Order: sequence, then C-alpha cells, then structure tokens
Amino acid sequence: MTSPRERVLAALAFETPDRLPKDLGGMLSTGISAFAYPRLVEALGLPPRLPKVVDTGQMLALPELDVLDALGCDVVTICGGVTNAFDQPDRWHPYDFNGRLPAKVQYPDRFRAAADGTITQTAGSGSTPSRMPPAAHTFDTPHAGQTLNLTDDLPKYDLQAFARELREHELRDEEIKSIAAQCREVRAATGRAVFFNDGSISPPICIHGHGGLAVFPILCLTEPDYVAELHEIGTEHALRNLRALLPEIGPNIDIIMMAADDWGNQQSLMAPPRVYRDLFLPYRKRLNDAVHELAPGVKTFLHSCGAIYDLIPMIIESGFDILNPVQWPAGKHSYRDWKDASRGRIALWGGGVNSQATLPPGTVADVEAEVEEVVGYLSEGGGYVFCNNHNILAEIAPEKVIAMYGAAGRVSPARRQPAGPAGQRTQPRF
Repeated sequence: MTSPRERVLAALAFETPDRLPKDLGGMLSTGISAFAYPRLVEALGLPPRLPKVVDTGQMLALPELDVLDALGCDVVTICGGVTNAFDQPDRWHPYDFNGRLPAKVQYPDRFRAAADGTITQTAGSGSTPSRMPPAAHTFDTPHAGQTLNLTDDLPKYDLQAFARELREHELRDEEIKSIAAQCREVRAATGRAVFFNDGSISPPICIHGHGGLAVFPILCLTEPDYVAELHEIGTEHALRNLRALLPEIGPNIDIIMMAADDWGNQQSLMAPPRVYRDLFLPYRKRLNDAVHELAPGVKTFLHSCGAIYDLIPMIIESGFDILNPVQWPAGKHSYRDWKDASRGRIALWGGGVNSQATLPPGTVADVEAEVEEVVGYLSEGGGYVFCNNHNILAEIAPEKVIAMYGAAGRVSPARRQPAGPAGQRTQPRF
C-alpha cells in the first residue's frame, strides 16, 4: 500500500503516484485562514477545537491530522519548532483576538487590544508593531513596512555590520540537536511527507528584502556590485548553517523551504530577467547544490508569487526541485504554458484553482470544474502536488474548500479524467 510520503516523492520524481498528492499547510503559503478553519472543521463533521494560529501575521491555522485525513492531504509541516505531526500542548496558549476568534497562539503576551477593537502585535524586541483593525483578517504595518522616499539616498546596509549580525545567528550545537530531535520525532510519528520550514537555513536573498520591494529592485539595477556582495555574505551564512544542520536532519525530512522570493506582480516581473540571472541565480544554485550534496533525498522548494513564467528556465537552472505557488492567472500565460515549461524538469506545487477569479465568487460547481480541468493538465506525467494558488482566505466557504480537494482527488495523475455526462458528478472521494 502506498504511503502518503511515497505518493509525494513519486510525484516529485516525475513518476505516476497511485493518486494525486495534496497539501494543506505544508508551508505558510499553502494554508488556510484561522477565521475560515473552524467552519471547515464543522463542515467536515469533525469535533470542534480552537484553531492553532501558526502564523499570526497572515493569521493561518495549523491544520490538524484529522482535517488532513478528511481532505486526503499527504504532507505535514515543521515550522519554527511547531508541527502538526503530533500534539504539542505546551506550545499553545489561548487567546481570543478581542472576542473575534477564540484560538491558540504561541505567544499571547505579544498582543494588545485597543478600545476600538484594533489588535496590535509585536513580534519581538525591536520589531515594528503590526495592526489588525476590527474588519481585517490579517496583521499589517503601514506601507507593509516598505516606504519609499526618492528624495533621499536609497537605504543600504553596512555590509560589515550585516556580516557580523549574521554570524550571531549561526546555528549553535544545542539548536541543531533540538531541531534534529524534533525531525526524528516527526518522522517516527507520521507516514506523510515532512516539509521542513526554518528561517535559519533560508538565505537573506530576496527581491523584496533589504529595504523592501520599492527599494531593492532599484538597487539591483543601480548598484549591482553592492547587491552581489550582500548576496555573497548571505549565501555563505546560509551555507554554514546548512552544512551544520542538514546532515543531522536530512534522513528525516523530504522537502526543505529554501526561499520565499516573490518575483512577480499581477502582470509582470518585479525586475528584468537579467537581474535574476546575474544577482540571484549563482547564489541560489550554490545553495541548492549544497542541499543535494548533503542530503540527496531532500527536495528544495521555491515560493515565488506572481507573473514569473519567464523566469522558469532560470529557476530550473538554479537547481530548485519544486516551484510554488504556480500563479498562472497572473500575466499572459496559461496553466498549460506553465506545465509545458516545467514538464519533467521542475515539479509544480499549487495552482489548482484561480484563487482570485474563481474560488471567491464562483459556485461549488465552478470550483470543481476548474480544478478538474487545471489539475488534469498540471498532473500529467507526475511532477505535481495539489493545493490552492495561495492561502485559503477568511471569506472562502468551507463547501468550496471541500469541493476543490474532492475534485482534485477525482483526477487521475496519469491522464486527464473526464467529468462524465453534464450535470453528473460523483461524490468527493477524499
């Protein structure tokens, strides 16, 4: 009998799994809003529980095993020390978000509620507070913390100070032992694929980092030597952590989050492709090559939103095994174009339904039809794991979530499966 882990690994190896592998919450862009999660639990007929808010910025729930079972999902996460492979009651504490959402969080003392219902969150010492007004479902900071003032020089790091700061965040022996112990415990507890998310091995290389999206692409164009040195420092830091950690955890994880680097907007790239080739590709390749050398069985994962179709060949050249979120509605290329550009060369993870134009306004039948059409093509020849374009937002009805996972479960991973006579659909087989 095929295990969920074997199913995922077969798909990532461009083999034909017994059925399409599916994910919910394997990483922090394939999840579900903590506001939507209790409704999903109820609609699935499962016992009520307080959602565990694993990401209190995006307000994402940590999906529990019975929910993964009900939807037929094949992946568990390790994210900043927490996991959904088993219970960790000591990590979670009640907080009700000023009466809006009875939930559990890791650090309730980081929140403050104002008289008007606004909740302020401080992530830690020296961090910029973020706010969630009463009508919002996520936290944010003004201008997303990335203001632009073109009357002044663009902000740049003191590179020597930056290097010293990174050295202070190198993994220590006790941290490595703790992470390795948790990975062993997760592997022993589950037959699902293990997705490891930890910022300590993700390099500080990002088109929207180092001053923000309004600043850094300009620096890439005007001061490439500075950016190259910045990326060299960040790459060497990540390599030191990878070399220390990966031999200890490699046997117990399957996918490793290497970068969350949103290169696209709704219509185009954030910077010219030559910027990626010159200032990102060489550093990404060194890191991916190191993972493949240190842990040959572990697959590397890139999250990059938006209209990034034109970068797919260079992303492949960078050595990534998996590309997410497959945002084919952005730009001028279809899901067929994305599959054809990646077929047999890089696995796609996501893109199962248009999360802007279909999932929110469409009917359950609309969602089912699009999932069957899109996933039927994306899954041809393997190299595909199903989930939404991005996180399932607070307003999405649970019936649509169940419908999309059910429709994906009806798609043959080897070939496109006809929907049958018009108006006739089988019940979802989760």
